[in-house]
Amino acid sequence: MDTRFLDSFVTVIESGSLAEAARRLKLTPAAVAQRVRALENDIGTRLLVRSGRTVQPTEAAAAILERARKFLGEVRDLKSIAAGDRPSGELRIGAFQASLTGMLPSILLLMAEKYPQILVHISPGTAVDLYPKVLGGDLDAAIIARPPFVLPKICDWRPLREEPLVLLTPASRPTGDPNRMLASEPFIRLDRRSWAGQLIEGYLRRAGIQPHERLEIDSAPAIATMVDRGLGVALVHDWPPPWPEGLALRKLPVADSSFSRHVDLLWLRASPRLRLVQAFLEVAIAAVRTPKTIARRRVSDAKRNG
Repeated sequence: MDTRFLDSFVTVIESGSLAEAARRLKLTPAAVAQRVRALENDIGTRLLVRSGRTVQPTEAAAAILERARKFLGEVRDLKSIAAGDRPSGELRIGAFQASLTGMLPSILLLMAEKYPQILVHISPGTAVDLYPKVLGGDLDAAIIARPPFVLPKICDWRPLREEPLVLLTPASRPTGDPNRMLASEPFIRLDRRSWAGQLIEGYLRRAGIQPHERLEIDSAPAIATMVDRGLGVALVHDWPPPWPEGLALRKLPVADSSFSRHVDLLWLRASPRLRLVQAFLEVAIAAVRTPKTIARRRVSDAKRNG
């Protein structure tokens, strides 16, 4: 049985469509469908049922899905162990939304230069969703906001960035005391189910502020856009650029730094791909410390090649 066929099958199930699976695997939908058919021939039963543009697993597919994932993970581990002194293989990294456009591009650029033999797969998601995937072994590591609880001893982590809490107001508004503005202006809140949202709620409670809530949204960039449009003020963590273009905002720091968001890389201490995680961590720390240098080099390379 070709492991590529099994990998394509799992990717189709996880993505819900042949088109999305093809995009993730960098293949054509026809090639993905051909791989799944080859796997069905090997196993001797149908695995997928089409429903419009989506696909659904058959009962047989659902029965083998977890074992297929486990088998693919063991194959990745074998490749990593067999690599010897040279870090190589597949590395599955989770990343929360702000890091996808902020830190991650610089990290991946340095990874491609220093460790081209490591194939990095990125899984986007919220910190709340990514954390259990690291614990369950579905991800090798994740860039997430630090959880609001003590991490279990099976985990290890390293800080990458600290993001202070700031009050966002339209640039046209006069400056003032952040707490007074929070108590008097319409408030656009980050979803309280997120860990960042819990930090914001903690700040409001400690400051004794009961804001006049207008909206609650699970997207900091969307909140920034709404503040720019004059819908209210907001508390957000000052994530790295890029921010949405064309916004005229003012950032006012809050007095209590204990509610800053700490962005970490999290992994399992006993991960079979620990060497790959450590290589990623080494590059991540370097990229976070020198983002402007990396950006300038990218612009310089583009001009030289263009």
